[in-house]
Amino acid sequence: MTVLVSDEQDDPIPMQSLSDLVGIVMEAEGLERDTVIDLTFVGEAAMTELNQTHMNKTGSTDVLSFPIEDAQPGISPRRNPAGPPVHLGDIFVCPRVVAANATETDVPFSDELALVVVHGVLHLLGYDHVDDDDADLMESRERSILQQVGSVRP
Repeated sequence: MTVLVSDEQDDPIPMQSLSDLVGIVMEAEGLERDTVIDLTFVGEAAMTELNQTHMNKTGSTDVLSFPIEDAQPGISPRRNPAGPPVHLGDIFVCPRVVAANATETDVPFSDELALVVVHGVLHLLGYDHVDDDDADLMESRERSILQQVGSVRP
């Protein structure tokens, strides 16, 4: 699994452990070993711009995912034997918003950060929360993966 991590903000982030977490999600979802994901940590201004430009929403948010593949939950994209590795897409995380959410929900920052990273990867894999059934499926998968790494969500 290849996780390309970049940090474009000022708060300290455990980048290696989060890169490892992305790899765990990728493995749990049955992705091929050469699959690629980009994970970028950004400040609030950058996230606000991304949210407005691409989602047509005002303000910042905790995580945005931009899939390249047209994936479906439980069906991992596969590499064309003659083509390049599968590049699932980009995940952007705003640690300041994650920290505010952690405080608001009274959970440790590290657990909230793990949740949004897993959430972002699952979005790249076609999981969503548009309706209740989709949300239940996505939340169940999040809980299962987070339990594997010792981060439990209520």
